[in-house]
Amino acid sequence: AIETDLKPLLAHVVPFTLVMFRLAGLFLLAPTISSALIPGRYKALLTAMMAASAYPLVASGLNPPEVITLMDLVPLIASEALIGLCIGAIAALPLLSIEMSGVIMGQSMGFGLAQVYNPESNADSEVLGQLLFYIAAGVFAAVGGVDQLFGGILKSFHTLPIGAFGMNQAPMELFIRTLTSGMELALRVSLPVVAISFLLMIVLGIVGKTMPQLNIMSVGFTFKILAGLGILVFATTALYEATGDEIVRVLSQTLRWLSGLPQGEAHG
Repeated sequence: AIETDLKPLLAHVVPFTLVMFRLAGLFLLAPTISSALIPGRYKALLTAMMAASAYPLVASGLNPPEVITLMDLVPLIASEALIGLCIGAIAALPLLSIEMSGVIMGQSMGFGLAQVYNPESNADSEVLGQLLFYIAAGVFAAVGGVDQLFGGILKSFHTLPIGAFGMNQAPMELFIRTLTSGMELALRVSLPVVAISFLLMIVLGIVGKTMPQLNIMSVGFTFKILAGLGILVFATTALYEATGDEIVRVLSQTLRWLSGLPQGEAHG
């Protein structure tokens, strides 16, 4: 009798588990929500809560196998988690590109030895890289990136049915295009600081050769740091716009892929 009473509830266990693992992929790589600052148990709880709230919205469109064994469930779980991982990885590329631009700036300004622990990536990073990463994370939150990712993954249940996604369907072309545009973004953002540092090196080298009695090396690093930071402050507005445009473009391309629409060109 108890088994009969629980049978309608047990019928939802497998589809709910698959929904939860598709959402869990986001918490592994997606910006802000994958931060190492969030304890793992909280991420697991948030995943379960998001799945519980999303399941009633997508349950009608799910068609899990009626009879399934544990061996059949493992590849389905891997397939669902892969979808969330793909979305999170693509969405994180613009932020990592901005962090790379900070590393390039720091190297040109002499910050190569000033490394600190970055709790977002759970690794050491340079000061400017970490600063710009936090700025990019703020822009990501400001444009509603987290909301769009969750909304897109809910829509994906209609275009990517449970168990229908495989490695051969991973959006590698979109990933490569996003990575390429991210490299371009990193170079564009870092170029003003790199240029002023390069010009200062030339000027300081000329001054050091013409007036060798001056210990130009003792003040050269200070000039490079002050000039680089000054250019970075003046370029903050442009940095915000460039980062925001790239994040919005990447989110748009990702949502189009999830909706099954043509992705269009990389540069929008």
